[in-house]
This record gives sequence, C-alpha cells and structure tokens, in this order.
Amino acid sequence: MRSLSIGTTGMLAQQLNVETISNNIANMTTTGFKRQRAEFQDLLYQNQRRVGSTSSDAGTIVPSGVQIGAGVKAAAVYRINEQGNLSVTDNALDLAVNGQGYFQITLPDGETAYTRAGSFQINAEGTVVTADGYTVQPGIVVPADAVDITVNGSGEVQVKLDGQIQPQVVGQIQLAVFPNEAGLEAIGSNLLLATPASGDAVPGNPSAPGYGRLVQGALETSNVNIVAEITNLITAQRAYEMNSKVISTTDQMMNTTSQLR
Repeated sequence: MRSLSIGTTGMLAQQLNVETISNNIANMTTTGFKRQRAEFQDLLYQNQRRVGSTSSDAGTIVPSGVQIGAGVKAAAVYRINEQGNLSVTDNALDLAVNGQGYFQITLPDGETAYTRAGSFQINAEGTVVTADGYTVQPGIVVPADAVDITVNGSGEVQVKLDGQIQPQVVGQIQLAVFPNEAGLEAIGSNLLLATPASGDAVPGNPSAPGYGRLVQGALETSNVNIVAEITNLITAQRAYEMNSKVISTTDQMMNTTSQLR
C-alpha cells in the first residue's frame, strides 16, 4: 500500500515544519533575527486514468481522470524579512536599522558578511567590531581619548575628544541592500553571505532613498511573533499526528488482509 510511504512523507514534512518553528522560538530574543517559514510541494502523481484523454471513438473526453499523489516534499525554508521592533538600550555603539539594509562585516578570511544585529563594541585598537571581534566596515577607529561617540541617522560617526568642543568625524557607516534578501545564506552568529540568488550587494549611505535610517542606542529585536509560532506549532503537531494515524490505519488494513483465508 502506497499510503505507508505517503504518510511517511507527511510525517517527515511536519518534522521539518516543527524544526523550523522551534528555531524561530529559540531565536525570539536574538537581535536582528528574521523568522523562517517552511514551504512544501506535492510529489509526483501516478496517472491511472489520464485527464483529457478520450473515452470513446466518438471523441468524448475524460473530464477529471484518476491521479494518485505520492505525498509531500519540502520546497523551501525562506526568511521573512519584515522589520523587527526597536529596543532602546542607551548604549552608544548599539545601532538599529529602521528600514532596508544590512551592516557590512569583514570576516577573518577577508570575505564580507552582512547582519542586522548592530550590537557593536570597540577592540583594543579602538576599531568598531562585532561581538566576535570582526571589523565593521569601513573599519572606523575611535580615538582612545574620545569621551563621547555619536552616530547620526545617515551613518556618520562623530567623536568628541577630551578638551575639545566641536566633535570630529571619524568615519561613515554604509548599509548594503540586495535585489533578493531571501537569497542570502545564513552562516550563524547573526551573519549572512551573498549568493547568486541574492544578487550583488548595493552599498549606500543610511537614510538615502532605498536605505534604512540608523538609530543609535537601540537594537532591532527578532521579528518572531510567539503567539503565531505557538499556533503554528500546534497545527504542525496535529498534522504529524494525522499522518501517523494514516500509517497505523494502513498497518491495521494490511494486518486484516494477511488474516484472510
């Protein structure tokens, strides 16, 4: 009976669904995290009576036919890039993007990664870095005698030195946007990489047309809606149970068949 394999594909699909939901819930407090959703497709069909074929030599056409499906498969787990809420932290190096765009980060191998998590720090050389010590492009250095740091909405970084009245500009943070944000590849640690599906990064200054505005002293929260995720989890659990019921029912039918005399 093919219902055994069909039920198995359904259970495997709902297992992936639960794994995706559990990852969303696990990252509900991760800065800049974007929730994901699993998409599924039906598998191939076996045509026992092809739709549109003729049923007589008079040219009468079969209106619906008989097609038996083989189950379900995962098609994609894609990222939903809607804006998260802004949480005020009052930390001078906490930056949130209100709108489109990603911070550009230089990885140890020289490759550029992208992130929405703007919880930055200063290393021993005064360079603005991520929590992992990776440099935030373009490599802004804050003088050791700086007593105040200001990042305006356009990404301009200004510092006030001890004994000076006028602040001085020490760098310009740029954001990157992509033709297809869903095509970015997540590599963990809140970092993403460009792929052929995402298209090339298009850098630009914050607050320019098509780019978000930087907010200093705030962080973008995860866009996970916990009520929606719990509801989806219950739905996935019920779907998993229904598929397991298909398998147990098929097993009972096979047992009945084996006992026929």
